[in-house]
Amino acid sequence: MNARIDYLSSPMVLKIVKHMNAAAAVLHDSNLPAATQELVKLRASQINGCGFCTDMHIKEALHAGESQQRLNLVAVWREAKVFTDAERAALELAEQGTRIADAAGGVSDDAWANAAKYYDDDQLAALVVVISLINAYNRMNVIVRQPAGDYQPGQFG
Repeated sequence: MNARIDYLSSPMVLKIVKHMNAAAAVLHDSNLPAATQELVKLRASQINGCGFCTDMHIKEALHAGESQQRLNLVAVWREAKVFTDAERAALELAEQGTRIADAAGGVSDDAWANAAKYYDDDQLAALVVVISLINAYNRMNVIVRQPAGDYQPGQFG
């Protein structure tokens, strides 16, 4: 399978992705736990069917020390005992934020209030941006059919 376009050969796409990556770099320096960020990115990527991002975030999380068991259970986090209550709240917010079109009201007040029990305002803001950015990356990759499987941890710096 080949991508419909090659991002690396498109100066316009590279400019846009550069700015998206700059926002992602700010998130890296936020006080939202890195493990939570990777779990959220993985779950949104699974929901969106983005093979490239699913591959990337599994490999990045493993490289950062995340357990294979927890990564295996992200898709069924409600039934898994390996996630903290805070991580569950973040995963719920990620699911609702990713499936906005499936719910007339968008993200529920209950999901927001639950996340606010565990995260301060800066962390909530970071969580919203993580969810928004990964959904943008997912959509770009799904639209162009970016193939998955070759990603190496740290490949994009």
